[in-house]
Amino acid sequence: MKEDYYDILGISKGASAAEIKKAYRKMAIKYHPDKNPGDNEAENKFKKAAEAYEVLGNEEKRAKYDRFGHQAFEGGGFGGGGGMNMDDIFSQFGDIFGGGFGGGFSGFGGFGGGGQRRAKGSNLRIRVALTLEEIANGVEKKIKVKRKVQAPGTTYKTCSTCNGTGQVTRVTNTILGRMQTASPCTTCGGSGQMINQKPADADAQGLKVQEEMVSIKIPAGVEDGMQLKVSGKGNEAPGNGIPGDLLVAIEEKAHESLQREGDNLHYDLYISISEAALGASKEIQTVNGKVRIKIEPGVQSGKILRLRGKGVNSLNGYGKGDLLVHVNVWTPKTLTKDQKEFFEKMANDENFQPNPEKSDKSFFEKVKDMFS
Repeated sequence: MKEDYYDILGISKGASAAEIKKAYRKMAIKYHPDKNPGDNEAENKFKKAAEAYEVLGNEEKRAKYDRFGHQAFEGGGFGGGGGMNMDDIFSQFGDIFGGGFGGGFSGFGGFGGGGQRRAKGSNLRIRVALTLEEIANGVEKKIKVKRKVQAPGTTYKTCSTCNGTGQVTRVTNTILGRMQTASPCTTCGGSGQMINQKPADADAQGLKVQEEMVSIKIPAGVEDGMQLKVSGKGNEAPGNGIPGDLLVAIEEKAHESLQREGDNLHYDLYISISEAALGASKEIQTVNGKVRIKIEPGVQSGKILRLRGKGVNSLNGYGKGDLLVHVNVWTPKTLTKDQKEFFEKMANDENFQPNPEKSDKSFFEKVKDMFS
């Protein structure tokens, strides 16, 4: 089982943003590869801490993680930080350590070494509409995406401004002494490389638009408005940089007969007075096909039948929701002469008089049960 992000950073779930940042900074310094050369265990802890901070240090991602756990970011390339490489991790350090550390731990060349920072391509965003059946069980979608890729024949040369580091270092005199800062090179955009030659159909960065079929594994239990990430399937970056990500916004299609409430589903079943009095066998729709249920004689309108495990698979992987069947007894609006005479005869019959038992809950009790 994947380790809890809060446990990795050694903080409680109620930790503030400042406490999260402080915990990550402490671990990043302790397990930085430059301080632990050749120590694979330290490097692994360094990467875990960075992955945990990428999620917990972001208010929106943290909220999703608190609600759904690791499942909120997993499933065929989705990730809070599981696909992070060292370039991704070092890109965080401008925020964590500031720019006054000679490059902000920008590479493996030592603290303040000012190593090359690879440029990252822009993200792409798409919307995927899913049926309730697809959401309940999970689905793999193949989507055509137009993304920028490096055009064949494009070559690069080292940027003359930053000499391939992707950064420009400046030294300023302050009352505390000389302060060295580093910022991305504006000439090459931080890639450390410039276009040497490119084909005619490429843009100024040596990229061209190409249509690609991307396979997206969507886990069961996602919700409308949720955003998933497919790492590396956004636009490519010039100079062999890091590709951006494909952000997938989930849209839930309305179902003709089922209503969703979290992992549970609701179904309105209408039966006649005769079926309510005599009992019946009815076929109803579920997300996995139709099933037949038995209606007991004397069922009351408003009765809720619970079909366990017939709802939506939970996103966190813990079981399935239920299907709640709401029984509605249909009262005829028009009657023939014979039918009217029948009901007039039964009007004062003992069996036709309302006589609720203790087991027949009121409407408010049923509502309370539904939300408890």
